[in-house]
Amino acid sequence: MDTEGTFDPRSTRHNPPPPPPPQSPPSFPAGPPPMPPTAPLAAPGAPPVPAPAARPSFVAWLRAPRSEAAPGVWTYEHKPKAPEEPDRIPGRRLLSGALIAILCTWLLWSLITKGYLGPYWLWPLRLLNAEDWFNRDGDKDMLKWIANGYETLWFLIIATIFSRVGHWPEVWRRYVAPLFRRAWDEPAPEAAAAGRPEGDPVEWPQLRAAGAHSAADRLAADARAGAMSDVDHARIERAWQSVRAGSNSLASFTDTVLRHGAASYGHPSGARDLPVRTARHDLLAQQVRLGTAAEDSRNPYQHRGVGLALDPEVLGTSLLAVGPPGSGKTGRVVRPVVESLCLQALAGQVAVVAVGAAGAGLGADEAFDVVVKIGQPDSGYDLDLYGGTTDPDEAAGILAEALIGDMAASLPGGDSRRAATALAQLLGPYRAAHGRFPSVPDLRELLDGSKAAVNALREALDEAGERAQARELEARVRQSGAPGDVGALLADRIALLDRPAFADFFDTTGDRRPFSLRALEHPLRVRIDLPERGHAEASRMLARLVLAQFTECAVGRADRSLFACLVLDDASHTITPEALRGIQRLRSAHAGAVLTLRTLDDVPESLRSALLGAVGCRMACAGVTTWDGARFAEVWGTEWVETRDVTDRQIIAEEPLTKVLHFIRKVATGKAVTTQSVTVRTVERERWSASELAHAVPPGHAVLSVTSVRGEGGPPVLVDLRG
Repeated sequence: MDTEGTFDPRSTRHNPPPPPPPQSPPSFPAGPPPMPPTAPLAAPGAPPVPAPAARPSFVAWLRAPRSEAAPGVWTYEHKPKAPEEPDRIPGRRLLSGALIAILCTWLLWSLITKGYLGPYWLWPLRLLNAEDWFNRDGDKDMLKWIANGYETLWFLIIATIFSRVGHWPEVWRRYVAPLFRRAWDEPAPEAAAAGRPEGDPVEWPQLRAAGAHSAADRLAADARAGAMSDVDHARIERAWQSVRAGSNSLASFTDTVLRHGAASYGHPSGARDLPVRTARHDLLAQQVRLGTAAEDSRNPYQHRGVGLALDPEVLGTSLLAVGPPGSGKTGRVVRPVVESLCLQALAGQVAVVAVGAAGAGLGADEAFDVVVKIGQPDSGYDLDLYGGTTDPDEAAGILAEALIGDMAASLPGGDSRRAATALAQLLGPYRAAHGRFPSVPDLRELLDGSKAAVNALREALDEAGERAQARELEARVRQSGAPGDVGALLADRIALLDRPAFADFFDTTGDRRPFSLRALEHPLRVRIDLPERGHAEASRMLARLVLAQFTECAVGRADRSLFACLVLDDASHTITPEALRGIQRLRSAHAGAVLTLRTLDDVPESLRSALLGAVGCRMACAGVTTWDGARFAEVWGTEWVETRDVTDRQIIAEEPLTKVLHFIRKVATGKAVTTQSVTVRTVERERWSASELAHAVPPGHAVLSVTSVRGEGGPPVLVDLRG
């Protein structure tokens, strides 16, 4: 195949030191400029160009603390909350009570010192003077000191009593002491880091510990000068990890860093950032922030008010988001995730494939290395219908899943194995005769049983001496037209792709640049636009094709060091039993999938519970139906909670005076005199009920639960996607 007209994944290898980023391989479309105008790229070997506007933000970002947290928690400047106190007094009531106690202390002390409460409190002091113990002038001075101390003692006794009533120690611990600690005890993070060069991440201490002082000095200078971005830092950090793993030598790493500085180990596209960022990213933790957990009683205490984020650690278990149109699935979930994965791909950590309808808003063309616009004449790349494989059986299985995967349950046998066999009986002979797989029109003619096409293929096989493949073809001819044969159904389905709009696509002759998901071993950014308008069924078929190819290629990778992720903006009618088995295998292959659905009704009923069980991250957006909410409530399970039942019982007075008092109180308050009985019980209830998910989730919010690839699970949390 001609490498100039075909996408060549080998151009993305990072093992040898790459050329400077401006020299990008010609097989990629033009990308964005290497750096924003605020930080121009310096020539290799030259000192970096200063950019004062970028320096403080990058250095502060790099030095910011990131504490250990539960899966899905935004770790940038995250501070774990203190343990929950069940009897904790609310802040407003605490401050008002403390203020009232201060006023009571001042009032009582004023009444005592002004004599309104009598002279009784002075009797012990007068007793000392009545015995004539102090007659000399020196003794009178001593008496004055004793009197002042006596008054101070009384004031302290009164203040101590009211301090306990007003909870002054709690006010000090909660509001006053932290101010003093921040002002005096804790130095600023940047100042602390600058005072300890061995622990300052700007100084690259891990390189210095390994003896690469010159490389660390060059990178530290670029960071201070503003010539380094978070993408550069993540990319060089990954290159350093390859040195530690033994894939690269320390001498080669040092030489590359000294020559190129922050531009070392650049992405083959030459890009060092995305044209636009719409979300908050932390590439040091590989996270993208989705929103903030609401201060809601249904949220666990440790998650209230905490930022929530996604990263490859949780996306490796796959994510399913369900919500009606307009609930924010694409703009507030899919778009930030795709953006984060594209940034990590520029850092050489991820390979991402984003699939959606044309105009879905998954990102600009400049943010991707490969953009496949199926059905659009200006598409720079074609899609390989057979996934880049040379095995006819493998290609037949993937193609059968795409063509009839949604109706396999209604076929004889309940699966697509017969369809895969029928396709293999045609793909194998055709490849043996022509050295390639058939195009869509050729495959349609063979499935229709065209005598001219079959005879031409039979003659080509005879000339090539492929007797075994000729027997396969004859078997297909004998089965064609028989009762229960799937050939006619396959021909009808493939006809959806044999349309004038797709005439220039799915080419197998090598005249165009077909993209194959076999390139997932390289840090690629791929976007595939499906022809939604007028070709809805073809779009669903192509979505199943990409999903089947991704699960097959991701699992079959020889090098799984890169995290591979498929983002399918609309997974309606793409979930099949075979697709579920493929999604379940992604977790062990360092890969994951992000799927969105308008409703679970777009999935066969027998697969809905299995789909929720196959993914580790589940999101129910605002506006889901109670039927969908019931599925989520079932998978999130129950928890033990403490409930308080308050019962009011009217008090019946027996004494005449008590009856009068109760009557006066009822006239004044309008309510009968009652007593309350409180019963505390521990009961088991659903974390989120179907009714709460359908009616209690505010607009712009969603309930999200995540699970990491290590098995750490998180509770369902109500998150504000607008925060």
